[in-house]
Amino acid sequence: MKPSSSKKKLKTLSIHPRGFSLRAQSIEPPPIAWLMEQKLKRPNLISLAAGFTDPETLPVEETGHIVHAWTQHKSQAREILQYGTGSGREHLRILTARRIADLDQMPSTGKTHDPSKVLITHGSQQFLYLVTEALCDPGDIVLIESPTYFVYLSILKYFGIQSRSIPLQPDGMDIQHLEEQLEALKKSGQIKRLKMIYLVSYFQNPTSRNTSLAKKKAMMDLARRYESAAGHPIYLLEDAAYRELSFGQTPPAPSMLSLPGASKRVIYSGTYSKPFATGIRVGFGISPSPLHQTLCHLKGNQDFGTAEFLQAILEKALSSGTYDRHLGVIRKGYAKKSDRMCRMIQRHFPASVSWHPPEGGLYVWARLPQPNQTGPQSALFKASLKANVLYVPGCYAFGDDVLGPERQEAMRLSFGNANLKMIDEGIRRLGEVIQSIMKRTS
Repeated sequence: MKPSSSKKKLKTLSIHPRGFSLRAQSIEPPPIAWLMEQKLKRPNLISLAAGFTDPETLPVEETGHIVHAWTQHKSQAREILQYGTGSGREHLRILTARRIADLDQMPSTGKTHDPSKVLITHGSQQFLYLVTEALCDPGDIVLIESPTYFVYLSILKYFGIQSRSIPLQPDGMDIQHLEEQLEALKKSGQIKRLKMIYLVSYFQNPTSRNTSLAKKKAMMDLARRYESAAGHPIYLLEDAAYRELSFGQTPPAPSMLSLPGASKRVIYSGTYSKPFATGIRVGFGISPSPLHQTLCHLKGNQDFGTAEFLQAILEKALSSGTYDRHLGVIRKGYAKKSDRMCRMIQRHFPASVSWHPPEGGLYVWARLPQPNQTGPQSALFKASLKANVLYVPGCYAFGDDVLGPERQEAMRLSFGNANLKMIDEGIRRLGEVIQSIMKRTS
């Protein structure tokens, strides 16, 4: 018996995009998904694109020891295989607050480094998502660095939020431009729609730049000055995902949590995934008390709490010293890879390509001279794919309000996942492609 036409119609409507929410209809796949797809299509492709961590140094044995010890204590094992609290394991929150306080050279008993303000999340991206959902309505404004972390740009677009770009200088946001933007928003009356200033303050993705303490203080001062016009706090969302991946002995500047007034307006986002293991998706955030409670409620509606098992692994790794020992290993490894990539760039790239050696993180940001372009539809990108080497086009890291040539001139190169042989060959191939394309445009 054939199904009735009404049943056919019902089935069609249920899968048609018109049956989806407006937000779902407007969502676009993230750029990184498309880039990863290229890798799957081309098994011989050398990817200098994805920000994956080094597979050879993943803490396989260390994690195995932690898990094996639990099998000898069934009561403990049962506890970590059960549901936990929505805000995260208490001891992990204490360890996290203490760790950030130590990095900031601050007492762990202070207002800003209070364990009760720590939320444990499934990676730092979930925390960024929750903060944006809690603070922003469609049409609101967030000020961002230019360039910035392109995954966060996707979150802003998803929520219908306007991004306003502030040029990035070697030591952080251009403060003069930031003040001019704030003043323009005040004069236009749009300052009331401004909710946050977002920055990736340590070994920034994509440029590997650090924000100086002086710039952080200036940003804090400006936020406080314009809050009365906004009619609400202007929050400073400090994304510190790469903070612990420093190559040198001198630690970077303290976070904004160390500044006066931070307890009312600074939101700190961090992660254990990149410094320990990306497959253990555990991030965290520290936020002002009223916001923290809202974030806990939102997270409870999403997942009822971060996986207790993953939290417990990090908790044991931190308390036993395993985490810090592993961190020392990967810092040396990434420093070696970074040095190798920089030497290969010096050897194979034209001298007119601008870049700087990173002091930490996972990336090298390179800019080509005009009129050369690096976008996904450019001759350079297509020729690179043909040569079986992949990079992240710089255009993905700019907000929609950036329309100048700088949007098309840059590329992000990652040394995190590639081994030394792949870095050597990948940069050699890419250098040949750049040389060839630049000869055509000269």
